[in-house]
Amino acid sequence: MNQPKGAQSISFGVSPYLLESGSVVGKKESEGPLGNKFDRVSEDDLFGEDTWEAAEGTMQKMACMLALKKAGVQTEKVRFLFGGDLLRQGIATSMGVEALQIPMFGLFGACSTSGEALALAAMATAADYGDYMLAVTSSHFGSAEKEFRFPLGYANQRPLSSTWTVTGSGAFLVGKEKSHVRISGVTIGKIVDYGLKDSQNMGACMAPAACDTIIQNLEDFGRKEDDYDRIITGDLGYVGQSILFDLVRKKGKDIKGNHMDCGILIFDQKTQNTNSGGSGCGCAATTLSAYILPKIASGEWKRVLFVPTGALMSTVSFNEGESVPGIAHAIVLEHC
Repeated sequence: MNQPKGAQSISFGVSPYLLESGSVVGKKESEGPLGNKFDRVSEDDLFGEDTWEAAEGTMQKMACMLALKKAGVQTEKVRFLFGGDLLRQGIATSMGVEALQIPMFGLFGACSTSGEALALAAMATAADYGDYMLAVTSSHFGSAEKEFRFPLGYANQRPLSSTWTVTGSGAFLVGKEKSHVRISGVTIGKIVDYGLKDSQNMGACMAPAACDTIIQNLEDFGRKEDDYDRIITGDLGYVGQSILFDLVRKKGKDIKGNHMDCGILIFDQKTQNTNSGGSGCGCAATTLSAYILPKIASGEWKRVLFVPTGALMSTVSFNEGESVPGIAHAIVLEHC
């Protein structure tokens, strides 16, 4: 039976399954360690469009169509789509999924959006509201830099604590049909704010939320750290990972032995000039699709805690001197 678990979690007795996924990335991502694992790569980061925002929308549409094609499911069979991005009013998502004409929930969880979308898709499927749900998100280096930092032509110097926004989109088809990956539970995160104001150090801003959600998941499900083959955060990067380890140890836990971070996995820090690593909604989503899910599906990993993290800032809040709160959602993925 599906039931609440502890303070913030849900355990799915009748598990929804992650049926298929699609990943689309840009040129820089294809040159990283995971480059040959993505479904689609574009040498043109504009993806044939005139603007960065339209390019990001095109990535979302491509990722959704890839997931549906691989599963052999028609768009009209999908009951709801849960999607979001980093931009104001979720413009990339609305531009991207318009052609699909699937009933849509537009989401914003910053870089945690893949977790938020998957959690809602799983909950809707488990509640028997439809046979198929789509979860999709994206980010684009060009559109994110233009909105949150500086125009690319400004050529500003980036501090070592900064991360590189991933140009990529990941889409996931969730349904009732049995596959080799089931979503057995979720832990919905709370907003955690340590008062940090440095938008160029988002790993530090998000690490407290990651710690809070991971600890809560272990408590809610009565598990130990090593009950998971891997605990994988979204995009803390090297700086945020170090902070996370310290925060978790203060809670009496140690995840250093089985922790991975998508922001560290997706780029080569030494050769790609990405400083602390990758970030953006597309970071965790494309890494989940291209790298994590195949390892679960094959049985190499039996149980994984996927924890995308988000820095909840906007251009308005940053310019008004507000701090950058964080949030993280955890998805329990199991081989079956």
